[in-house]
Amino acid sequence: MLLLLLLLLLLLLLLLLLLLLLLLLLLLLLLLLLPLLLLLLLLLLLLLLLLLLLLLLLLLVLLLLELLPPPPPPPPPRLLLLLLLLLPLLLLLLLLLLLLLLLLLPLLLLLLLLLLLLLLLLLLLLLLLLLLLLLLLLLLLLLQLLLLLLLLLLLLLLLLLLLLLLLLLLLHHHHHHHHSQ
Repeated sequence: MLLLLLLLLLLLLLLLLLLLLLLLLLLLLLLLLLPLLLLLLLLLLLLLLLLLLLLLLLLLVLLLLELLPPPPPPPPPRLLLLLLLLLPLLLLLLLLLLLLLLLLLPLLLLLLLLLLLLLLLLLLLLLLLLLLLLLLLLLLLLLQLLLLLLLLLLLLLLLLLLLLLLLLLLLHHHHHHHHSQ
């Protein structure tokens, strides 16, 4: 009994998940393809109605099973019957979903292509950003290097000037000394 109830709950959850996926797909398609808005909305409403009916039916049957006094025969056959009743409905729903997917297949392909293009664009943008960052880093490093080089050059120039001054002083001194002799 519990096992079957759990199975039913699992089926319900699966249905809800399918519905959510479908909703997401439809939303994406609606965002992309505004001209087809009405048609998709109608399909979506139909699917929602179907799902709601299914859920209501399931809940009703569960309630009945809970409320009815347990008869002398064991209850699993009834639950099995319920499952057998639900299976065609589920199959019908799956068929509807397949039909919808077939209808939307070109749109889905287009959507996939668009998504892939978007991903590629994003990747390209990321690569560009990385390149820019690298360039900036290189520039900063180069700037630092340039500054260092400039400082070194200035120091060298100062040293050279000092040396020249010393040389001049020495020469002058020597010359003066020589002249005085």
